[in-house]
Amino acid sequence: MTAQEVRLCGLLLREHFGEVVEKVGTHLVKNGAQNLRTIIHETGLSLDLIKKSLCVLVQHGVCVFRSGRRGPGSPTEYRTCPDLILRILRYPRYIYTAKTLYGDTGELIIEELLQRGHMTMSGTVKTVADRLTQNMEEGRSMDYNEVTSAFSKLVETHFLQRCPPMAAAAAKTDTATPATPATPGTPAAPVSTTLPTPESFPDCYKVPHVTLIGRGKRQLSTEDGEDQRNAKRPKLDTENHGDEGIYWQVNFERFHLHFRDQAIIGAVANKLDQTSSEIVRTMLRMSEVTTLPTATCTKPLSANEIFKSLPATYNIPRPILDQYLTLLVDDPMEFVGKAGESGGGMYVVNLNRALANLARATLESVVQERFGSRSARIFRLLLRKRHLEQKQVEDFAMIPAKEAKDMLYTLLSQNLVQLQEIPKTPDYAPSRTFYLYTVNQLPTARMLLQNSFKTVANLIERRLFESSNSKRLLEKSQRIEAILASLQASGAEPEQLTEVEEMITAPEKQQLESLRLHINKLDSAENQVDETIFLLESYVNSTATSTS
Repeated sequence: MTAQEVRLCGLLLREHFGEVVEKVGTHLVKNGAQNLRTIIHETGLSLDLIKKSLCVLVQHGVCVFRSGRRGPGSPTEYRTCPDLILRILRYPRYIYTAKTLYGDTGELIIEELLQRGHMTMSGTVKTVADRLTQNMEEGRSMDYNEVTSAFSKLVETHFLQRCPPMAAAAAKTDTATPATPATPGTPAAPVSTTLPTPESFPDCYKVPHVTLIGRGKRQLSTEDGEDQRNAKRPKLDTENHGDEGIYWQVNFERFHLHFRDQAIIGAVANKLDQTSSEIVRTMLRMSEVTTLPTATCTKPLSANEIFKSLPATYNIPRPILDQYLTLLVDDPMEFVGKAGESGGGMYVVNLNRALANLARATLESVVQERFGSRSARIFRLLLRKRHLEQKQVEDFAMIPAKEAKDMLYTLLSQNLVQLQEIPKTPDYAPSRTFYLYTVNQLPTARMLLQNSFKTVANLIERRLFESSNSKRLLEKSQRIEAILASLQASGAEPEQLTEVEEMITAPEKQQLESLRLHINKLDSAENQVDETIFLLESYVNSTATSTS
């Protein structure tokens, strides 16, 4: 973990769970696995606060616990998962994707599970049905069966998965350490640090038979303070629905595969046309179940299979499809490759090559935005030619010598370009040494990834600072909005509503509007930087899996 990642983890924990949870979580991120006594001693917090903080972290899946490193019987140790903490940044994107694919019901299911960590299917269905009923017209309500159907679709497409059962997870952990007692002077067997994944357990994507009959209930309007207190209390459900003890969580990896596929489809549409992107979309959809998440390319598909699976709206004749496939194979980006000649030709989508090209385009875009189009031309030239001397850069880029020299040294100072010395003699004399400029894409992508983490952390800090400066005004606005909502629900006169609205003065309204506009811009910037983080992370991870 780098310092920027630790800082971003702390800010995300503080924003979503408060300062106490942030202190415990950041301490575990920095120091690794620790037992309860050590955490109390080093953080200085009370036992009760630390227990509650650990419960929050475990509930949301960002903290795991197991027997200590000294073997069975040693104190339980707690360890955070920094990658899962950083995924909090992507929560809005998960929710928006669920809304796009499965409508408002899918959106609320994902939102509830992200907000609460994990829930049973029956509890999720009831909560979502109640929320949807609350926003419907008077006299209408949401049927539990409709929400259950949407939940089942999310499970079938692997966007939701069962949480690993605690007993099974403990058994898997215990089998990693032998049960024989350690003799004096003999070090204890090391505890396996690999966590059991949900996919390693049977019935990970099996929907239980839930007996839920009824419709969502509309919440009765009460005083605002009472509503807030009731919302914080756990709702006790004494009915049995057949899924007791079976908890569900969001499958982040499945969402990431969807984001990766959408990025590839969008790149093909920008480079070629909409029909080419639809062909690639069809290939990815056909192979999404059979292709492993770490695979370098999809399973081979014949041209006949692709032709039969194309959407009905794309009425493409078979010869035209063959021409499009040939065009995709011959394209320098190499998103699609040919794997054989049977069945009219076997084709694959080169996933790792596509991610490398997307990361390369991101690097080029960053250089162009920061240093201008001429520097981007030099950077693009070095990516293509690999190694060039300064005179060659000037000639190929068609840039005057003085300007090219300044641009190269600027890129070199920012670690975007590297200088490699190749001596003719062992003494490294400058007159007998070749100085070659080059771009190492992977280290440059890693550096840009760290800069992106720093940027997001700065954006979050700025947003929190803006909100804290206008805290009194925001609280006043929320109170007035709550009063207006309760008056409208009780059928108040228009004069009463106008009188309440006038409690906020014109300058305060202007200040509120300016603040909301500023915060919306910061939120939008966070989401845009997160897209860059996702692309670069996917590229770095793909290179790690392909070399291992």
